[in-house]
Amino acid sequence: MQTVSSADGTRIAYETHGEGPPLLLLHGGGTRRYWDPVVPHFEDDHTVVVPDRRGRGDSGDGDAYSLDLAVADTRAVVDAVDGDPVLFGHSFGGLRAIETARVAPVEAVVAYEPAVLVGDYRDEADLVARMEERLDDGDRRGAMRLHLREVLHGGDIGDEAFERWLDEWPAWPGYADFVETTLRMNRVIEAYRLPETLEVDAPALLLTGSEGPAHLRDSVRAVRDAVPDGRLVEFDGLGHNAPASAPERVAETVREFLERVDGR
Repeated sequence: MQTVSSADGTRIAYETHGEGPPLLLLHGGGTRRYWDPVVPHFEDDHTVVVPDRRGRGDSGDGDAYSLDLAVADTRAVVDAVDGDPVLFGHSFGGLRAIETARVAPVEAVVAYEPAVLVGDYRDEADLVARMEERLDDGDRRGAMRLHLREVLHGGDIGDEAFERWLDEWPAWPGYADFVETTLRMNRVIEAYRLPETLEVDAPALLLTGSEGPAHLRDSVRAVRDAVPDGRLVEFDGLGHNAPASAPERVAETVREFLERVDGR
């Protein structure tokens, strides 16, 4: 494991695998361990760099939290690697990848269902308020249940089906330990407004799954339209966690995209 200091002095931890052009994998929820199923599909051809975002895993934390700080953390890792990297982010990591590409030199950007809210859904978003109510009542697991149900299932799942899924999910109930950092992440997401144009001077691949939450499937299309050189691919039968649940399918599409970027 290696570390780098962000702009405000926060220590950001990351690990590297393989050799070749740099590829940064940016997680959303959880920690850098999210990418464990993905790394083997890229480490033969890339130096795969996998950081923990602040407040998660082995990275440090601070009292303040904002998208600007998240981008500064990512840029610190970008500056630490040799060469302009490809940024591949999932969920909130996808938003970080796109926003970092606006201010740092990158080879390309890949984002799987970036955590961007658009349209009526954004205007009516109240996940933060509902999570805060549960936390005020001391119900940490209840607050995290709200987050998981909304983000992974779009709220379109019955109570019994959701509880069955939760019982079978290996990360539960330990995932509830992240509830405070998840809440502040959601504050950033609800405050973010997608610009009409995202000044990303690099090719961008936007990914989604047919079984992903409807609001994120709408968002990824809006992001594609805002990026000057953006391409969209939808995976049939996959949901929001596809990079971890179907890493081979996702990695194959990403590799094909990067081959076209290399040959442009």
